[in-house]
Amino acid sequence: MLEKINDLDTQLFLLINGKHNSFFDLIMYWASDKLFWIPFYAFLLYIIIREFKKKSMYVLPAIAILITICDQNASHLIKNAVKRLRPSHEPSLENLIHLSKAGPGGQYGFISSHSANAFGLATFLILLLPKKYNWLKWILGFWAFLVAYSRIYNGVHYPADVVVAAFLGTLYGSLIALFVIKNLMNAVK
Repeated sequence: MLEKINDLDTQLFLLINGKHNSFFDLIMYWASDKLFWIPFYAFLLYIIIREFKKKSMYVLPAIAILITICDQNASHLIKNAVKRLRPSHEPSLENLIHLSKAGPGGQYGFISSHSANAFGLATFLILLLPKKYNWLKWILGFWAFLVAYSRIYNGVHYPADVVVAAFLGTLYGSLIALFVIKNLMNAVK
């Protein structure tokens, strides 16, 4: 059963990764680049401070904790426990993969730290922000999906790597958002 899932994951990876062109190569390269998103993060910081004012002193550390949990679980705990090679390091796929100029990444890929972090942050803010920011919630969801998809497109993750990471990020983002909403947001009036 596990072998069949792995084969399906590989076929889906090759389908997505094989649909590259020069226009999307550039977009997906930048979608995976953490520094590219600094203006977006600055905008989110502005929205958080504007919306929550004094309460942002609880929201911002919660985001830092969330990203740390998502990143450390994905990058160290799970990757080192599972030790599944990235497709970019899989010898049987060597001549079949299109890699972005970012390169092959580290040796192990299960699960995607980029995807866990993006889905964690998106979920947290989707749950925390009031309804007047529904437009931003759609953007956050699209952004998390774009980051996750770019990891497959760029040749460094299988679809299962990003799907499991998205689930994990969504779980952690939900738990921390619910904790903040229930316990911390009432602390400062």
